[in-house]
Amino acid sequence: MKANVGKFDRVFRFALAAVLAILAYSEIIPNEFQLVAYIIAIVFALTGLIRVCPLYMPFVISTRREK
Repeated sequence: MKANVGKFDRVFRFALAAVLAILAYSEIIPNEFQLVAYIIAIVFALTGLIRVCPLYMPFVISTRREK
């Protein structure tokens, strides 16, 4: 798969994943939604790590600068 996540997008995804995980861990997010918050945080962290967002592919979106 071709990378389609740029540097700013990656940083934003990691930050959002960290915030969601912290909110869920500190129980600011209600118990019913904590698992969902953890799953979303993991997805954001993984897509930032591998630099590929599957939701961008059907729309041919890329936040990565081409060299």
